[in-house]
Amino acid sequence: MEIMNIGQAAKISGVSAKMIRHYEEVGLLPAAARTDSGYRQYSEREVHTLQFIRHARDLGFSIPQIGELVGLWQNRRRPSRSVKALAEAHIRALEAKAQELLAMKATLEHLVHCCKGDDRPDCPILESLSAEPNEVPPKKPAPRNPMKVVGRRRRDAAVN
Repeated sequence: MEIMNIGQAAKISGVSAKMIRHYEEVGLLPAAARTDSGYRQYSEREVHTLQFIRHARDLGFSIPQIGELVGLWQNRRRPSRSVKALAEAHIRALEAKAQELLAMKATLEHLVHCCKGDDRPDCPILESLSAEPNEVPPKKPAPRNPMKVVGRRRRDAAVN
């Protein structure tokens, strides 16, 4: 079994030396063995665990979730339903986050659409950002569209 220093372990695992020290500090990775002069030493097993952690981080799992996943991974007698339940809960959280991001995007797109982007200082984007938390900035009327879509037909908006 090959023994590596932190730089070698970082290169092979794809995890920075700073993050390796952090993962040790938070308990995702056991404290590394040390040389007589105090340098950290890692085996292939620890590097494999670092790769596991990196893959879990790439999927957006939190540090506590990764701790649970590492424990499940290392316990060969664990039921796979525990792993599946954790992954399903993470999927639900990702779906909620995706909806939040889409709502933010839609709001920002609306504000960008309302901003003239000219030489005038009026800017609905800045007005929205500076609004008090419970205050909704007044909406400016959208420009009139002479053609309005009704069902599958277009008809002149003036007829309304």
